[in-house]
Amino acid sequence: MLKTKFLLENNKKKINLLDLNLKKMINFFLQLGEKKFRAIQVMQWIYKKYCINFNEMNNLSYILKDKLKNISTIQLPKCIEEQKSNDGTIKWKFLCNTKFIETIYIPEKNRATLCISSQEGCSLKCDFCATGKLGYTRNLLISEIIGQIWFVINKIHQLKLKNYILHPITNIVMMGMGEPLLNLRNIIPVIDIITHKYGFNFSKNKVTLSTAGVVPAINKIAGKIDISLAISLHASNDNIRNMIMPINKIYNIKMLLLSIKNYLSKSTANRGIVTIEYIMLLNINDSMFHAKELSVLLKNIPCKINLIPWNPIKNSFYKCSSHERITAFLNYLKSKGFIITIRKNRGSDINAACGQLIGKNIFKN
Repeated sequence: MLKTKFLLENNKKKINLLDLNLKKMINFFLQLGEKKFRAIQVMQWIYKKYCINFNEMNNLSYILKDKLKNISTIQLPKCIEEQKSNDGTIKWKFLCNTKFIETIYIPEKNRATLCISSQEGCSLKCDFCATGKLGYTRNLLISEIIGQIWFVINKIHQLKLKNYILHPITNIVMMGMGEPLLNLRNIIPVIDIITHKYGFNFSKNKVTLSTAGVVPAINKIAGKIDISLAISLHASNDNIRNMIMPINKIYNIKMLLLSIKNYLSKSTANRGIVTIEYIMLLNINDSMFHAKELSVLLKNIPCKINLIPWNPIKNSFYKCSSHERITAFLNYLKSKGFIITIRKNRGSDINAACGQLIGKNIFKN
């Protein structure tokens, strides 16, 4: 009882168990005077049996359940809206504190990708991105990031019980609202929970962290985190990148590519290559000159290139490159031996496509 009182006094509010990876969960139970196997039991209830009600955890004693209810909770972010696209994409809007974040489910024939958010808004102000125009509010908590995944996996599970089938999530991408590497303190345990056998148990090859190029953070996680890495490059030279991505004025392309090499030298995820994301902006970065520059820039970087047709946002002067210019860009890079694809436009009718996430409706017509 004294240890329970100590935990409450030091936290002042109930501990959300979704904020704890296995290591922290074990420490939590040890402080309660419990054996560490209790941590594994609770992790399994949460992440294997989709149970967040202490009363239903039937291999825990009544005394332990009461103790847990007094000092802890399993609290998800509140889902306040679901939108379905004509192409099958689903967007969920969650209320976190007083702001909204968005999570996107993208089904394919043989897989489904979940795109999760890591911040309320974004501080990087990429000029072509609606999220960047919101500004930055705060980093999401571990529970708010993990809660997005738990909510969707549980929803798919519940629908399956009702014979309504959504394809299970096969891939998780941190490409939603915010810059994950500016929330590194929480992202590291999030990745641990996503990939741990007592967590969601995803393969490291099926989890992708996308960054606009926070070089010190990329160097910091090299050798500590081993998941697939995607880089939002979007330009073939510093002049263009400075214009459309202000972060490049701090960490330029040369610095970014060096950090990528460092990460890849210590990673075995995704066959040792990085995904280069390149948004196609008409008459900005989409000419043959830019394709040639990009081929030289990336010739020593093991990578696959993902061309992204720009998705319109309101009050922007940018236009998406034409199909002909995108195809010519692709064919040139393919002729140089690059693995390259064009990303399908998914969910744009509900503002769920790349660069359109805003957590509110200010850009809707």
